[in-house]
Amino acid sequence: MISILSNICIIVGIVFWFWGTSHLLGKRSLLFKLHSLSVADTLGSMSIVVGLLLKIPSKWPLLLLAIISLAIWNTVLGYVLAYCSSTEGRYE
Repeated sequence: MISILSNICIIVGIVFWFWGTSHLLGKRSLLFKLHSLSVADTLGSMSIVVGLLLKIPSKWPLLLLAIISLAIWNTVLGYVLAYCSSTEGRYE
């Protein structure tokens, strides 16, 4: 049962990755595309790490650290990318 749940988490993570990437092909604004990609990438990566946590419970400290790092890193990276893409952050 744990193996099936782990595989489901990993598959859901991969689906989130592709779903977030598919928004890059749309005609929406750059900030919308970046937001969609960063949210989907964060959720997908966390889901994959949770799937790995279910498969390898003995490595829980490292995998928990990976989840926390993903949450912090992707949030900060999203703010940096949004700032760099805004007109206020550019020198012209």
